[in-house]
Amino acid sequence: MDALARPLTCFKAYDIRGRLGDELNTDIAYRVGRAFAEVMDASRVVIGRDVRPSSEELAQALAKGLVDAGVEVLDLGLSGTEETYFAVTHLGADGGICVTASHNPMDYNGMKMVQKGSAPIGNDDGMAAIKALAESGNFRPEVAGGKVTDVSGTRAAYVAKLMEFVDVSALTPLKVLVNAGNGAAGPTFDAIAEALKAAGAPLTFVRVDHEPDGSFPNGIPNPLLDENQPKTAGPVVEHGADIGVAWDGDFDRCFFFDHEGGFIPGEYVVGLLAEAFLAKEPGEKIVHDPRVIWATQEIVAKMGGQAVQSRCGHSHIKQVMRDTGAVYGGEMSAHHYFRDFMACDSGMIPFLLVLELLCRRGESLKDVMAERRAAYPSSGEVNFRVENTQPVIDRIEAEYAPKAQDRDDTDGLSLDFGAWRFNLRASNTEPLLRLNIESRGDADLVRDKLAELRGIIEGA
Repeated sequence: MDALARPLTCFKAYDIRGRLGDELNTDIAYRVGRAFAEVMDASRVVIGRDVRPSSEELAQALAKGLVDAGVEVLDLGLSGTEETYFAVTHLGADGGICVTASHNPMDYNGMKMVQKGSAPIGNDDGMAAIKALAESGNFRPEVAGGKVTDVSGTRAAYVAKLMEFVDVSALTPLKVLVNAGNGAAGPTFDAIAEALKAAGAPLTFVRVDHEPDGSFPNGIPNPLLDENQPKTAGPVVEHGADIGVAWDGDFDRCFFFDHEGGFIPGEYVVGLLAEAFLAKEPGEKIVHDPRVIWATQEIVAKMGGQAVQSRCGHSHIKQVMRDTGAVYGGEMSAHHYFRDFMACDSGMIPFLLVLELLCRRGESLKDVMAERRAAYPSSGEVNFRVENTQPVIDRIEAEYAPKAQDRDDTDGLSLDFGAWRFNLRASNTEPLLRLNIESRGDADLVRDKLAELRGIIEGA
């Protein structure tokens, strides 16, 4: 196969993302399949795909590339990224690829890849080599014996695995509104709901935007965006639900709303899930990212756990979890990772755990969160478009670091001033500076410091 005329820009540090046509197309998908098979020395590879129209044709091209390399393709069909992660380990495959653009714009698509054991693939352990081989087209001769096998029935085992995370006997009657955003979550959620019903869970579900529809008639599912949150918040209030849950397109992230439609920021959900695990398994390690930390650290300490800090990003969190044996890891971006789920992220496990915790506490999500948000107010992540980020970081460091009580450089610049702290980091993929501020019980201080730092960043 001929070499490409230019480098593949769709390859990122840990996955593939690109604009359809020029950056990602069926030819490139085929090349990725051939290259993945050779670099991973794979004989069996799981593939899944999200609901976008382009995902099916890209998955077919990817499968052809794998088959031409002699691989047995284990095809999940329409599924979530976490179902690919699960199937790789459950079926003993040599790797897995989910064709998904998650919450990216309509003219994008991508692929999330893992190796044997559902471990992430980075540049050091294969991504760079896959990219180089896909670009060169210098593949080995085609190998006979490759085939595609339908493994969509694996969902039953996946659902059974998820049910291990919840004690159904602890659940009390709740009305739960779920919003799949017309993404891939709907059919998978239905299978989980059936398992909960069969186990006697006293839960009532109200479904919104539930049917998979790759045209996304109700908008691309990304509940993290302020403008998308009313699509879940409104129906929660309208239906009198006790809680709302929404997912992104490939449902590896989930988002929570209280009974009044209030959105729960991701940094507080990390503490909630830490509590859920430590209530059952005291003394365990909990991994968190360095952006907003105080609420999580307090809960972990109070419940006798051990807080472990990691750099942001799924590959870093997963590695730290594997290295430390931590039971759970969470990021404020709504990615949640579970030791007993191959140290991988799941958007379905969190909602099961949160429902059980609320039932055990006998409190509403609003009441639980009000206490924590008042104790540790946060700015949330504020993004600034900055073409040259390092001089701005240097200026803020020069001005603020001498006054700080503590400094941490795990990921970006984190400075602690006792009553408040901030984390400032440059995006790895865009010309953005990302700022997070938190305080000890002083929302006005958060607001004032945000205005102060905003003035420096925007005035630079």
